Amino acid sequence: MKALITGASSGIGKEIARYLAKLGYDLILVARDREKLEQLQKELPVKVKVVVVDLSIEQKVKELYILTRQEEIDLLVNNAGFGIFGEFQETDISKELEMLRVNVQAVHMLSKFFLKDMMKKDHGMILNIASSASFYAGPLMAAYYSSKSYVYKLSLAIHEELRRKKSHVKIAVVCPGPVHTNFNRVAGVKFGTKALSSRFVAHYAIDQMLKGKTVIIPGFTMKCAKFCSHFVSDQTLAKMAYHFQSAKKQ
Repeated sequence: MKALITGASSGIGKEIARYLAKLGYDLILVARDREKLEQLQKELPVKVKVVVVDLSIEQKVKELYILTRQEEIDLLVNNAGFGIFGEFQETDISKELEMLRVNVQAVHMLSKFFLKDMMKKDHGMILNIASSASFYAGPLMAAYYSSKSYVYKLSLAIHEELRRKKSHVKIAVVCPGPVHTNFNRVAGVKFGTKALSSRFVAHYAIDQMLKGKTVIIPGFTMKCAKFCSHFVSDQTLAKMAYHFQSAKKQ
């Protein structure tokens, strides 16, 4: 078995790599930081290929697929992503567009490329890392929340298409709440609620995916939040999200 993991140099991606290695998967680790990838490569007891790629560049995403399409990928993990904090009219447009290319465009492209190959074999899995942010509008992180909503809804749509074809190819989407990773440093925020460990989220996500779960929500708090959201209007949820986001200011 072989898995390709983007954003594998830290956080959830790194812990997914460690867990999949324990399960016997050979790995292709993708990120921008070669040094961190090679450090992880040395500790893992399986065959590991390191690929340094900037997923915000469309051509580089295509090149990543071309480089790895003959590798017989059994599992694609779209984990790479980052966030930006601030009022919409004030956030840097260049950084925001870079974020959308990583969070949305790269996930879209890699899912499409590898899905086609998997469907030809009628075998394979795609695991997309979204966020509990995908369920709501997110004042003060508007573009980030919207990008994760895209990943969530894209995954559900693909799942239904595969179900109707009775395909053996599977897709799942993970929607964690706050997680202890480099995310808050990059986004320039601090969490207002207790965060889960990246190790717990990684193990839970893989275990649930292998059990056939489509929407994976780690942690009791986020499960409750998702359930309760059905009884509140979108506008009220946006107001609540604003207050929650305000608590993240560093």
